[in-house]
Amino acid sequence: MITPAAAAQSIREVTPTWPQEDCPLLEAHGRILRVALRAERDLPPFDRATMDGYALRSAAVAAGVTSFAVEGIQPAGHAPLALGPAPEACVEIMTGAVLPLGADAVGAYEETARAGGRMTLAPGRAVAPGGAVHRRGSDHRAGEVIVEAGARLTGREIAVAAACGYAQVGVSRLPRIALVATGDELVEVDAPVEPHQIRRSNDYALRAALAQAGYTQTDRFHLRDDRNAIATLLERLLADYDVVLLSGGVSKGKFDFLPEELARQGVRRVFHGVAQRPGKPLWFGVGPRDQLVFALPGNPVAAYTCLHRYALPALAQASGAAAAATPLLPLAAAFTFRPPLACLLPVKWEAMPEGGWRAVPAPGNTSGDFAGLVGTDGFVELPADQDVFPAGFLAAFWAWV
Repeated sequence: MITPAAAAQSIREVTPTWPQEDCPLLEAHGRILRVALRAERDLPPFDRATMDGYALRSAAVAAGVTSFAVEGIQPAGHAPLALGPAPEACVEIMTGAVLPLGADAVGAYEETARAGGRMTLAPGRAVAPGGAVHRRGSDHRAGEVIVEAGARLTGREIAVAAACGYAQVGVSRLPRIALVATGDELVEVDAPVEPHQIRRSNDYALRAALAQAGYTQTDRFHLRDDRNAIATLLERLLADYDVVLLSGGVSKGKFDFLPEELARQGVRRVFHGVAQRPGKPLWFGVGPRDQLVFALPGNPVAAYTCLHRYALPALAQASGAAAAATPLLPLAAAFTFRPPLACLLPVKWEAMPEGGWRAVPAPGNTSGDFAGLVGTDGFVELPADQDVFPAGFLAAFWAWV
């Protein structure tokens, strides 16, 4: 068996990069950007008022002028007016409006008084050059990269794209993912269940996590422990899908036919077995069309944990996502793990009094205790080279999506 780090590295080495496509901006949320977003023009594109008030010359205020003649009103979205030549000229202005020509500052409503056609500054009020003005280009200059390629598009990046005129954005093509639950013991969630059967939960949980991570083109399947059925469905999946995620059927039982059948259909095994708990039977390979094939363990906690530790990072890499550093969190309490395996330990976040976060161990009963994950925030990886981990031990952390 290999270590979790070696397994992750082996996956990285064979993961392809999926093609790029143009996507309408309204449909781009959650997609991975492949072409950087640049400022179409200076941002903001003009000197703009940041408060409702009166646009004026700050030099006039510095020279002692306190009463100003209001020459007009400057709404947002209208071409700029121009101040008259008299020092006491001003223009009423709305937040976001372009600064009138000749003005260089804004006096806020709250610090002025209006009587007919004149505005008077409050006693002692100073108006500095650029006061309450958002200067042209002070955020970004035309042509400057604002969002780098590799970003996952959220509302923030989409706002940038819209402001810069991107009706479409270049993103990675979404992969088609086949999600397969295996086992004669499984029945659908709404089906009658016999005492010797269990309802399918793995494919529901994995599909939800994939959707949350932005991978929405996922189809669910169920395979019974039958060689012919396995062969027939695998042939179809390998022809139609970019990623095949199986759960169960990869251990050493007499009905675990998947590894043999995957090999027969041209899927090259990269590794089988990782020195970790949960998830030791994990199998990974590459299909004849460079498909990513993950055969996850059947136990629910193991399947869900392996998805986050290995499959989701691989999907992000194939999508061109920028690599993210794995955070380290200190343990909030000591934890002991005796087997000579890495421990993928569910944890809860807890704020520290001095700031930052720590990981509170929240082990479940077994790797079948899926309900034990409720209320946890992710898991830490504890290395196999020790068995006692004191409070404060820094461990790599992966958050559930």
